[in-house]
Amino acid sequence: MNPAQASAADVQATIEQLWVYPVKSCAGISLPEAELTDTGLLYDRAWMVVDSEGEFVSQRELPRMALVQPSFRMGQLMLRAPGMLSLHLGLDVAEGPLTVRVWDDTVEACDMGDVAAQWFSDFLGPEAPAHLKRLRLARFNPEVKRPCDPAWTGGREAGTQFADGFGLLVTSSASLADLNERLTAAGHEPVDMRRFRPNIVLGGVQSHDEDRVGAMRISTDDGTAVIEPVKPCARCPIPDIDPTTATTSPVVGDTLQTYRQDPRLKGAVTFGMNAIVIEGDGQVLRVGQTVNADWRF
Repeated sequence: MNPAQASAADVQATIEQLWVYPVKSCAGISLPEAELTDTGLLYDRAWMVVDSEGEFVSQRELPRMALVQPSFRMGQLMLRAPGMLSLHLGLDVAEGPLTVRVWDDTVEACDMGDVAAQWFSDFLGPEAPAHLKRLRLARFNPEVKRPCDPAWTGGREAGTQFADGFGLLVTSSASLADLNERLTAAGHEPVDMRRFRPNIVLGGVQSHDEDRVGAMRISTDDGTAVIEPVKPCARCPIPDIDPTTATTSPVVGDTLQTYRQDPRLKGAVTFGMNAIVIEGDGQVLRVGQTVNADWRF
């Protein structure tokens, strides 16, 4: 994007944070840079914990998933959790086929084997309901296509891995600051962005500007990547879970309820925007890159 195009944009921002969540509903990793793929950021929600029937599980049922901390090291995904030896998984290694279900989608995935299954069962199972004591870990099969809802993509083809429905989630630091002002004014402790599990956090914008813009053009070393916000992110109880302790309090959700009911989703509480990748597969996003967008009318 040339300087004239950038200066003419309605909104000029920067990438302030980049996050990936390798295992769906476990802790995230803050990165200085991340490769963009046609399904979102590389390795984001590429793995998923499922029950004995192949149904995905999340912090909604098992808040302790927040305590599983991933990291990347020497071609491996390393998982740590309190009281557990670390689990090391090859980034491109899987065992046999495994049919899994994430929301309304049944997906042919890959099983990560008995050691990974036992590790998650040992850590999460003791406090889990009976039907969640035997768990397995699935790896998304890159040969499988899981399309995003065309009703929100405008009919355009877009895919995701094990994310709830879309490849990217975009928020802004100003939106979090707005929430924290409301929390502290009511006598509550502020919260950090981990509660909202975004992939891209924007700086240099006003609160919830991400709700109101069209395609976001990101200046990369190789040109311009384009992502487009398409659907407000309706919030479940996960933002009420403290990512450091896995304890739950309704304060965040109750506060959002007072000012973030979204008529586009029949009054559901929203925070952040689900987005799809339009251009830029293989380009590298970095903290500090410029983001330009025009208001959506």
